[in-house]
Amino acid sequence: MNNFENILSDINKKIHMIGIGGVSMSGIADILLNMGFSVSGSDMVRSAVTDRLEKQGINITIGHFAENVHGSDIVVYTAAVKSDNPEIVEAKNLNLTLVERSDFLGAITHLYSETIAISGTHGKTTTTSMLSSVFIEAQKDPSIQVGADLRILNDLNYRIGKSDIFIVEACEYVRSFLKFFPKTAIVLNIEEDHLDCYKDLNDIKNAFNQFLNIPNDDGLLILNADDSDCMDIADNHKAKLVTFGIDNKNATWHAENIGICEDGTYKFDAVSETETIENVKLGVIGYHNIYNALSVIACSKEYAINNEDIKNGIVNFKGASRRFELVGQVNGANIYDDYAHHPTEIKATIKSAKNIKAKKIWAIFQPHTYTRTYTLFDEFVTAFEGADTIIITDIYAAREIDTGIVSAKQLADKINEISGNCIYISKLEDVASYLKENVSEGEIVLTIGAGTVTKIGRELL
Repeated sequence: MNNFENILSDINKKIHMIGIGGVSMSGIADILLNMGFSVSGSDMVRSAVTDRLEKQGINITIGHFAENVHGSDIVVYTAAVKSDNPEIVEAKNLNLTLVERSDFLGAITHLYSETIAISGTHGKTTTTSMLSSVFIEAQKDPSIQVGADLRILNDLNYRIGKSDIFIVEACEYVRSFLKFFPKTAIVLNIEEDHLDCYKDLNDIKNAFNQFLNIPNDDGLLILNADDSDCMDIADNHKAKLVTFGIDNKNATWHAENIGICEDGTYKFDAVSETETIENVKLGVIGYHNIYNALSVIACSKEYAINNEDIKNGIVNFKGASRRFELVGQVNGANIYDDYAHHPTEIKATIKSAKNIKAKKIWAIFQPHTYTRTYTLFDEFVTAFEGADTIIITDIYAAREIDTGIVSAKQLADKINEISGNCIYISKLEDVASYLKENVSEGEIVLTIGAGTVTKIGRELL
């Protein structure tokens, strides 16, 4: 362990957070405040999150300025903050302790003896949220850090509990999850993604393999038995191995008697060698959520949670923000917003929509990063099967610069070569105008992507 644990043990340290309005950073800020630390922060834009933190007593500055770090002992920043940021430069000049967000969150996980970290290419947020719902139902009083606001957390993305349990979403981007210290490590699936920081799939698998080495021999590993890449790295670790699956009946927990309910959700029996949990009903739409629920069941049983609390926690979880979230109606059409930004996730989102009776499905997609769009271009081209009309809008650059390697127009043109049902519209406001003029009652509009595409639904409303 590095010296970050010692940093957190000194309550008199003053902590400044660059990008405090972010989903993860804001939750960490509140956790630190509740621990008794003096916290300040800065962000480029004012938001409901920064307003809430300000009301709780955190001094927040809009804009990044060198003087913001004056008086601080520790400066926490996200991976998106560049080295020439004036606050980073000044912190170095003043010889302040600089800690990247994932390192800092890793230090927090080290303070809990029962940290449960949920990882995987897809489903991390939903599974972390669903598991949190079960542990709250079972009165385990966990602390929680998740990548979306949850109704069960009063529309926050964190919870501060009094037990030794910390449930945390663990992202593989830039190998952040290797800085965590879980006793229980869950891997939902492994696929090619984040190829701006990984060489290839084998490089990604190696990172997940290192993640599974973190829990000690009294720890727990929970892996998807239907995912061959998960199973490739399942062996030769210290901790106990538990698996889950649908197709692999040799998994520790598998699903049987799968059916669709009237509301479009799934129900199933969860089966192990020793018992069957009958009629587990999901509170969220999507076949892929059976896998997420099975991982939750596998974990919950290892923590001695009874079957009724497990079932109630799962069915009462109605989804995280931007995970097939119903945001309202326009012209009688339901608008759903989803964070999907990988081809596999897009397919799952459209498959979920197909379970809802609708006259027509509109898929509005904003690609996320040039690297991902370029690397997975062929997969994106075929990811929208089942949608009646597809609208592609300009790529959300996020942390990247447009080098001209790929464009949204190229993606739309390639989709049209196959399906002939794709429209390219550059600006989000023009997409909103087009939809308002063309959608009608009984149809479904899906806004899909990890960037600003979520604004379309709000604009329509």
